Amino acid sequence: MSPVATTPAIKDDKLVELLALLEDADSVELKMSVADAQQRSAIVALGLDPLEAQVRLVHFFDTPDLTLEKAGVVVRARRIQGKGDDTVVKLRPVVPNELPERLRRLREFVVEVDAMHTGYVCSGSLKGLARQPVRESLAAGAPLRKLFTKEQRAYFDAHAPDGVTFDDLVQLGPIFVLKIKGTPQGFDRKLVVELWLYPDGARILELSTKCLPPEAFQVAAVLRGFLAERGIEPARGQSTKTRKALSFFSAALAD
Repeated sequence: MSPVATTPAIKDDKLVELLALLEDADSVELKMSVADAQQRSAIVALGLDPLEAQVRLVHFFDTPDLTLEKAGVVVRARRIQGKGDDTVVKLRPVVPNELPERLRRLREFVVEVDAMHTGYVCSGSLKGLARQPVRESLAAGAPLRKLFTKEQRAYFDAHAPDGVTFDDLVQLGPIFVLKIKGTPQGFDRKLVVELWLYPDGARILELSTKCLPPEAFQVAAVLRGFLAERGIEPARGQSTKTRKALSFFSAALAD
């Protein structure tokens, strides 16, 4: 599988790889984490109202030593204020043209390139509505697999490390998330702001927007200029929201 690019500037060979991924991807999500000291001022500069934030609780599932994370598999369930609970089984990285055609035909399956200034990764996500209410199911100790669809369980079985089943997974989380979505003045598309609040007091504020693959470079340039004009700069040494959450809760289990 194609590795995740992590260099600050995309080299020629990685640019060729990225262009190939974009040809077969369904969408692109452009992301940027904001430095801690700028998080409050960034919200003000974007003109978004914090009171419009939607509350989310994100539950991750992995083995205590993060066997799935090491294999590039993410299993997640979410509770969303005012909406139904949902689930996802995600694999990253993937090469789109190597995925089974039957999988690509599923309406619930999405191939997306996540791009930051530090690199990019292509993922294949099989989404679904939770088959049972997440809160009640977890509280009752119901088998985790009952939250996920038949297609999601098959996708998991096909890509999980040998010997790892749903019964081996533990809950990691949940993480409390606030999400604001709006169109800031001076930017002609939706911008999403997510604030992830970790139990140790750490925060990740991420800005993102989605676009079609052929638009990716143009939208990235416009977004970069828009944020720079407002003095919003990317955080150094950016860590993905998921990896930080998994690492935190795995360490908590070990303690």
